[in-house]
Amino acid sequence: MTIPPLTSDITPGGELSSLPPEEVYGRLDTGPGGLASAEATRRFEREGPNSIPEPPRESALLRYGANFVHMMALLLWIGGVIAFVAGLPQLGVAIWVVNLINGVFSSWQEYRADQATEALRKLLPQSATVLRDGLATRVPAETLVPGDVVLLEEGDRISADARLVEHLSLRVDQSTLTGESRPVRKAAEACDTDGRARTELPNRVFAGTSVAAGRGKAVVTATGADTEFGRVAALTSEIEQALSPLQLELKRVSYTVSAIAVGIGILFFILALSLGGLSFERGFVFALGMIVAFVPEGLLPTVTLALAMGTQRMVHRQALVKRLSAVETLGSTTVICTDKTGTLTQNEMTVRWIAVADREYEVEGVGYGPSGAIAPPPDYQLHELLVTASLASNARLREPDEDHQRWSIVGDPTEGALLVAARKAGIDLDRLEVESPRLSELPFDSLRKRMSSIHPVGGIPTLMVKGAPAELLERAESVRGQGTDLELRAGLEARMEHYARQGLRVLGVARRDLSNVWSEGQTTEPDPDLLERSLEFLGLVAMEDPPRPEVADAVEQCHRGGIRTVMITGDYGLTAETVGRRIGLVQGEVEIINGPDLEILDDAQLANALEGEVLFARATPDQKLRVVAALQQKGHVVAVTGDGVNDAPALKRADIGVAMGVTGTDVAKEAADVILLDDNFASIVAAVEEGRAVYANIRKFTTYILTSNTPEAVPFILFAFSGGRIPLALDVMHILAIDLGTDLAPALALGAEPAEAGVMEQPPRRRSEHLIDRRLLGRAYLWLGPAQAAAVMLAFFGAYRLAGYSGWLDLPSDGAVYSSATAMALAMVVATQIGNLFAQRSRSLSLRTTGLGGNRLLWWGVASEIVVILLIVYLPPLQAVIGTAPFPPVGWLWLLMGIPLLPLIDEARKAISRKKGKT
Repeated sequence: MTIPPLTSDITPGGELSSLPPEEVYGRLDTGPGGLASAEATRRFEREGPNSIPEPPRESALLRYGANFVHMMALLLWIGGVIAFVAGLPQLGVAIWVVNLINGVFSSWQEYRADQATEALRKLLPQSATVLRDGLATRVPAETLVPGDVVLLEEGDRISADARLVEHLSLRVDQSTLTGESRPVRKAAEACDTDGRARTELPNRVFAGTSVAAGRGKAVVTATGADTEFGRVAALTSEIEQALSPLQLELKRVSYTVSAIAVGIGILFFILALSLGGLSFERGFVFALGMIVAFVPEGLLPTVTLALAMGTQRMVHRQALVKRLSAVETLGSTTVICTDKTGTLTQNEMTVRWIAVADREYEVEGVGYGPSGAIAPPPDYQLHELLVTASLASNARLREPDEDHQRWSIVGDPTEGALLVAARKAGIDLDRLEVESPRLSELPFDSLRKRMSSIHPVGGIPTLMVKGAPAELLERAESVRGQGTDLELRAGLEARMEHYARQGLRVLGVARRDLSNVWSEGQTTEPDPDLLERSLEFLGLVAMEDPPRPEVADAVEQCHRGGIRTVMITGDYGLTAETVGRRIGLVQGEVEIINGPDLEILDDAQLANALEGEVLFARATPDQKLRVVAALQQKGHVVAVTGDGVNDAPALKRADIGVAMGVTGTDVAKEAADVILLDDNFASIVAAVEEGRAVYANIRKFTTYILTSNTPEAVPFILFAFSGGRIPLALDVMHILAIDLGTDLAPALALGAEPAEAGVMEQPPRRRSEHLIDRRLLGRAYLWLGPAQAAAVMLAFFGAYRLAGYSGWLDLPSDGAVYSSATAMALAMVVATQIGNLFAQRSRSLSLRTTGLGGNRLLWWGVASEIVVILLIVYLPPLQAVIGTAPFPPVGWLWLLMGIPLLPLIDEARKAISRKKGKT
């Protein structure tokens, strides 16, 4: 996989991140006041628009035309031509109509072409604030050029990759690009670039990310295809959509069946001429009949419709399928590579525990909705801590509205979690803001590791502080609580260590009375060193991005079903491991491979690492793609879940890409094959179960369809080897009436069979396991087929007996009696297929276990068969086209006796198989 390099901001003097802010302007030929309008225009003409170029697409004619020219379709087109040449225009038209319907239906399902790159372009903001000619102005985002100076404010979507030159408490949400669960602190100072990915540099911001808090000024370094987003777009567009396991298998089936049909046709054409004494013309028609008999014309339409029904059932289980073949691919999945943030977790920071010196509170509820109890009930200590933490926050809670169906936040998720906890404790945030307005702020600094604000409380200016607990304890003069200061500190430090071991993020909260050092009207810049001392430490707040509650059970079901789950995240290894252990994904010793470590592993070392328990952290999009490719090379069918832009290449490369529908970006959704409508990892398990059921059902109706091939072929064999003295019990039109008339609806009913019990307790099917294998062919052609053929020929000769003819040679091969006999043979196929329908509900379970209920469509299938055969036998227009005539009513009694024939025979086979321990 070729990954385009990013070189637009590499200058002869070195990488821009290592330069101080004042030198950045010179290297990019700009200044603190931005570009001149004329210069911006010249650069725009040279660089082009700030948008993602659309990759070349395959012609729609070629893409959709492939559905009309695959192997089996070509065979049927040729068969139609031969039918016209042989003087059977109605046969030719019927064959061609079948081809057209199947091709149109398949093309319609593929109409939604891949639009991952288009989604990337849409994700870029529509406008940006820049300095042009020294003035701040709003310009269309696509007109940005390298050297533009952009102004960033809280809530802004960033329009291009840029190098920061000024900042104030700036934090950027990069989760859609890197998978990190928390906003990243940004600073304008020069930094060391050795061994660090571009997205890890603190003085860089990137297109498509957003400002979570603070503000800043940055110089654009890259636009359009040269940005990190452009890099992901190029990576995604290079990936060709591979054929799914089912598509590969159907391709194999098409070639196999076509080769068998043509081979049998040629063989029996030669035998008919040499042994049967048929003329060349009659032998040719005979060979065409054999080919049509052995080509299951209804198989591909039935598979397509069965997959379509599977997609509808999956919608009810919260999984929207974009590509039909993805339904079955899910069922054969052996490995699920999952993102963490937003997939296994809720991507919503949540306060879980609050500890004061002598007490601990558990906070219930998850996410940003302010519902959930606090135990023990809130008291003064907790109230004071949460008031302090809330006042020292810049985030805002947003209630559900027309644009947002759930509670959400504006600003830093950590601060949002503090506000939610305050609401749960009964604190009125709006009133608090009015009663204690902010007088001044000491922004967060990576060296101080804390943030403070000043508010009047009861008329007294008070410093509200939150930050790293250890830093605050060092600057604390006292600790709120009962007991000695030393005991209280020791208890809090033990709590800090306990929370850290659980992978929780811990904040300390403190305050200070500033009445002696600050006055309300003071205008001088506050000095952090002077104010942030002699603090009163109030307590600790422990929070996490909680795992989704249903994920643990879903992971366990995957394990039981033989599906391995591998976490690949852009977050930190310790956080990922903690989440993995909580949900049961990680058990025992695990190897954590970080992005830089993965970069130096060769393919053999990576393959070896994948043999054991492994977790990938700080992974970039191309690294995630590499892991997926390595698993595929080991023979796995890989499903990838994700929601961010960084997941798009892997989603597209995977055998099955699964995107989150609620929190997922447009890029992820467009690159995926399946979208989870509820962002619920457990829905993947339901979709896998449905996929396994779909594949089992395809095998069921394939056996059902192929069974009738034997009674379709036997009449031609008897006709040929008797030299025409045994009339054709079924001709080509009768065969098409079976394959496309009476068999189609029942086969579709089998496609709607519910999953058999224990389907998720079985391992995934192997890649070497074929849809049509020897056991399936043996059951259809050598066990059920011959019995059905015998019943059909007995019905055919029985009709002659009812008309007064005896023997089985030299019977009339035209006229009303012959038409009546062929109608009887055709009706016997239908009667025995009714029994076959219920026999196929399970390959191993007895009919006594599966029963006759549980799938109403089966009975609708039976009803359709009866209606179609009655129309064929008694409706004059169809009689003329197909060549049938009514037979005596007593013949229907014979047909009734044919219904239980195949179920009884198959019950014997199942009993023998169960004794041998086979299915």
